[in-house]
Amino acid sequence: MPLIVGSPIILIGKRVPEKDDERTGALCWYNMLVRSMEQAGPTFIKLAQWAASRTDIFPKEMCKLLSKLHSAVDPHPFYETKRIVEEAFGRPLEEIFIDFDMKPIGIGAIAQVYKAIIRPEILPTFFYDDSNSSDVIHPPVVAVKVLHPTAEKHIRRDLKILMTFAKIINVIPTMQWLSFPEEVEMFGEMMQDQLDLRIEEANLLEFQNNFRNRRTVKFPKPLIGYTTKNMLIEEYVRGLPIKLFLENGASVFDHMIANMGLDVFLHMLILDNFVHSDLHPGNIMIKFTKSDTYTVLRQFWKNYTSSDKQNSKIRYGDHDSDVAIERLLSKSHDKELWLNELKDLCNEGYLPKLVFLDTGLITSLNEENRRNFLDLFRAIAEFNGYKAGRLMIDRCKTPNLVIGGEIFALKMQHLVLNVKAITLQLGKIGIADILTTVLQMVRQHHVKLEGDFVNVIISILLLEGIGRRLDPTMDLLKSALPILRELGSHGAGRSILKEIPGGGAWWLKFWFWLEAREWVDNASWKEYAAMFHKNVWWPDI
Repeated sequence: MPLIVGSPIILIGKRVPEKDDERTGALCWYNMLVRSMEQAGPTFIKLAQWAASRTDIFPKEMCKLLSKLHSAVDPHPFYETKRIVEEAFGRPLEEIFIDFDMKPIGIGAIAQVYKAIIRPEILPTFFYDDSNSSDVIHPPVVAVKVLHPTAEKHIRRDLKILMTFAKIINVIPTMQWLSFPEEVEMFGEMMQDQLDLRIEEANLLEFQNNFRNRRTVKFPKPLIGYTTKNMLIEEYVRGLPIKLFLENGASVFDHMIANMGLDVFLHMLILDNFVHSDLHPGNIMIKFTKSDTYTVLRQFWKNYTSSDKQNSKIRYGDHDSDVAIERLLSKSHDKELWLNELKDLCNEGYLPKLVFLDTGLITSLNEENRRNFLDLFRAIAEFNGYKAGRLMIDRCKTPNLVIGGEIFALKMQHLVLNVKAITLQLGKIGIADILTTVLQMVRQHHVKLEGDFVNVIISILLLEGIGRRLDPTMDLLKSALPILRELGSHGAGRSILKEIPGGGAWWLKFWFWLEAREWVDNASWKEYAAMFHKNVWWPDI
């Protein structure tokens, strides 16, 4: 109620240029909103985190404040966890686990996670079949994720409250373009997905399959056959939070990690149409493995000289990675020691591997949205910003409520032409900056985008933000080249090309242009200048 009564304050006060030209009254109200949502409980904190990503709807400064909110939830009692786990297995906890740490290692708005050592006889063979592991036998450590018993009841109640307010706001003519009831419905579907851990298990298995041939990325293996709506057991993957690399920076592995992350995302987006939708730094870890040649030779020697042939085949942990992590953790307090230790690991043949957690939220574009995405991508790839702007208007949810559609399309043309002018130096500009500008324009002109579109854009913003902090010269188009090459040979990739208007011919031209751009990037400046003046790099594609 205080928020509603105090809302007129938004219109008063001086404008603050460094705060996106917002009025002081509006900034004060945004702070009131953040405090109210923090006190309202887990659902509203989740709502705040979701709203923080929707800069296409809400003001930039408001989103900044909302993004700082984090779940501060009390853990549910351990006896509730014990009951849920025992119901899933149909046996006492002591018969399932050798050890179970009663203190959660993570507590979220919807669930909490424990670390436990499961009895080996419970595990299927594939769970611990890891050719990268050493001969050192570790107990099988798992992560046990359990929903809060009251989470579903509270979320259903809160969603009803939100829908009531959304319908009231939607009555106001100037607010109808926001389609708040539809947004609350989409948010509700997102929350419902997170209330069923069988969905997260299915997502993990899909990611496992999609990246089965990628040795640079890892998703935890779920324990198939025991997952219920309220409980998920998965492989406990030990790694270093990526924030350690972001904070210390300038390591020998930063360039590699940034490009690995971008490669994974583009694989999800272009080849799989199955994108992890919660790619913030807390869900990304780094582990280290020995290079393949070293691992194979050492494992061959260990197996050859081992007196216990049977046990040498059963490996639950990754000894090399654990050793590397311990070495780095012992130096993490000192930036210089940390960077030197990373250099030593590099010289010893260690390579980083990305670990992605919390796959409860994914984005897959339906057939219509995928076609819209490809059409929009084509218009931008052709540097036809006006066409891209018109497409965004014509295919948005409420084209009749768009304000100044022609001006919006011309702004898009101006933006794309600016990108074209420095297209050979895309490593020096941020794709995130471009997309942020587009989202601001979308909000100003009331161009209502599909939620799936925005989810993809937000994922790009998050990942490029992480990548740029690791490697300021990161080039999105350069990183896209391997994926485009795979698209031409990949079975699913060829079917994607068939979906594109014109049979994908323009895509192949775009691919050729990127290959040429990659070549000129490695050519001498003399060659580059000559071809630049001939306008070779801006073909009519």
